[in-house]
Parts: sequence; structure tokens; C-alpha cells
Amino acid sequence: MTNLEQSLNPTITAMAPDKLLNFQKTVRDIPGVLKLTFGEPGFDVDERIKAAATEAINNNRSHYAESQGEQSLRAEAVRYFNETYHLNYQDEDNVIVTLGVSEGINVVLHTLLAPGDGLLVPEPAYGPYFTSLALAYGKKIAIDTTAHRFKLTPEMVDEAVEKATVPVRAILMNYPTNPTGVTYSREEVMALAATFKKHHIWVISDEIYAVLTYDQAHVSFAEIIPEQTIYINGLSKSHAMTGYRVGFILASKQMILEMQKVHGALTFAIPTFIQDAAVVALRDVKDTPLLMRAAYKARRDRILPQLKALGFDVVTPEGAFYIFAKLPVDLGDDGDAFALNLAREGKVAVIPGSGFSESAKAFIRISYAASDEDLDEGMKRITAYVKRLREK
Repeated sequence: MTNLEQSLNPTITAMAPDKLLNFQKTVRDIPGVLKLTFGEPGFDVDERIKAAATEAINNNRSHYAESQGEQSLRAEAVRYFNETYHLNYQDEDNVIVTLGVSEGINVVLHTLLAPGDGLLVPEPAYGPYFTSLALAYGKKIAIDTTAHRFKLTPEMVDEAVEKATVPVRAILMNYPTNPTGVTYSREEVMALAATFKKHHIWVISDEIYAVLTYDQAHVSFAEIIPEQTIYINGLSKSHAMTGYRVGFILASKQMILEMQKVHGALTFAIPTFIQDAAVVALRDVKDTPLLMRAAYKARRDRILPQLKALGFDVVTPEGAFYIFAKLPVDLGDDGDAFALNLAREGKVAVIPGSGFSESAKAFIRISYAASDEDLDEGMKRITAYVKRLREK
């Protein structure tokens, strides 16, 4: 290592590579591998959205956008999220348009946390959250939900706050949850909200999968305790616009003023023509999210019985498009080895559970956002691979 390399930020050099991306890189060049890995909706963007982006480019909407987000998009976002999830934000000054939810999480953490402050994180959780927290010099206070079928309870929060050795500033909620697909009823949200209020902590609520809630209405913390909730959402999952990178932060106007300082430095603004397309998505494309939700639910219902028949222990997902499955007892408890060998020998790529929590090493995550054909072929290969293991 050179002297220059030794002078790098130790927080970065001590950081392990992202497990999700690292595993993807490990298996991507395996000949014939079928990928049931990333949360990439298996649908194309609606033609109306694409037409809006093309029209904006042709009309030279390619100059700097307003940093906080174009006023038209921020106003449309307030209308859409208020109407869809029973929120009560006043106007466009309650919104920042971010470069996807990923930037939104970084903006919020850098604004809320001083170095050494604690963030409660129910686990298993989306791995890049941990990197964002490290970059903000915050401290993770993990709450293991595995034993409670991946559901957070008020008692778990009380215990975590009581045992914390650093100031607890916030909790990061994501539901329906990546990687488990669990979500919370109105009664559960209200009970948790009362607990968060009692402990005077901010609620960072990543609700990117809200529209993909299957059998109940999605209830937002921003409806129940708006004064202490920072609401995050985007268009990647609801409108299959992953490559457009459109996210939203909604909060009180004072919090938006503070967070805009961070957003302005990190990104300044997302492209203007993409914001014009996002306006059309929120205003005009109402059918796509519903059609995708119905398709995902049907895919879930098709592959769940197959996994259970193989002996996997699965909590039925209530939303999103992931199945978090515990390995059958006779196949051991090493999800990392199972996933790697499944990719190499069974030609199916899934994500090891350890990428989401150290306590989830016996799990794998399967994304059913893939096409029906890929899912059917993937399950056929998984079934054949497990059968071969049992015949050894």
C-alpha cells in the first residue's frame, strides 16, 4: 500500500464491499445462470412516461433543474402521496426530489445524525442502509426480528432503546420490507407510532414498496405521527422506473430546509426531462401499479407452495416481491454456500440472507419480480438441484 493509499478515509477503507453487489459480481459470468436476485421490476416503463421524457428532450428541457425539484413535480408529488396514503402535506415546500430513494436515505441520515448518534434498524434489512449509516458516522443499533417472524414490536423498541449505549436519534422503517415482504396493519403501525412518540425519536419511513401491498391497505407513519416522520418514496417499484432514479422526501417545511442543504451538495438536481416524465407518471399512469401488484401476487402464490414442498421455511410475503426462505434443516444453515453452489451447479442466482443480517445466514432471498417464464424455469432448476443434493 502506498503512502497516498494509507491516507484514505479509514471509515471507507474499513468498510466491507456491499454484499449484494459483491455476490452479483461473483455469479454474473456463470454460463447459463438465471438471475432471481435484484429488485428489478420485470415490466417496461409505460409509453406515456417515455413519450413525456422524449418530448421534454426535444423541447430542450436539458438545462439545470431547480435543486429542490421542479415546482410542478413537487406539487404533483404532494397531491399523489396525500391522496394515495391519506397524508396531509401542505404544498411543494414539503418535498425534495432526490436521485432515487438511495440518495434520499443519505440526505436524511446526514441531516439527522451527529457523529456517534444511534439509529435503530430492524433486521433483516436492505444492506446499503448500513453503508449509508457508516458514511454519516452514525451507529447501528440492530433489532433482530427473526424470532418474531420478521415483525417489529413495541417491546423490541423499548428494549433496544433501554440497552443503547449511544443517543438514539431515529429508527429506519422499511415496509413492505426488503428482503422479507412483511408489512404492518393499521393497528400495528399505531402501536409502534405510540412507542416512537414515547421515546422522542425520528421515524425515517422508507415506503418504496407501499403500492405493492397485497391484501390490506398500506398505512404510513406519516399519517399517524407526521410531526416526527420523514417520509421517503419513489417511482422505481410503483412505475418500474428504476433507471430513471426518481425519489421523494416529504417532511415538515423546516426539516426540508435543513435537508435541502445536504441534497444540494450531493446531487444538486436530477435531470429536468426525467422530472417531466415523473409528473406524467404520478398524474396519468394509475393502472400500471395495480397491474404489477396483481402480477406479483400471482407469482408469489405460484412459487410459495413449491418452496414449502421442498422444505423451505417461508413467511408469506404481504407485499414487495421477495421471498425470504430458510433452508430446509437437512440442507444445513449456510445460506452463503447454498446460494453460491446453486448458482454454479443449479444455474440459478439468489441472494444469501447474510447480506441483510448476520442472524439470517440460514436464509436466501428470491426475487419474484422476474418474468413468469424465468420464475417457472428458476423453480424447476431449484427443485432439481435440491433433489440432487438429497440423493448424494
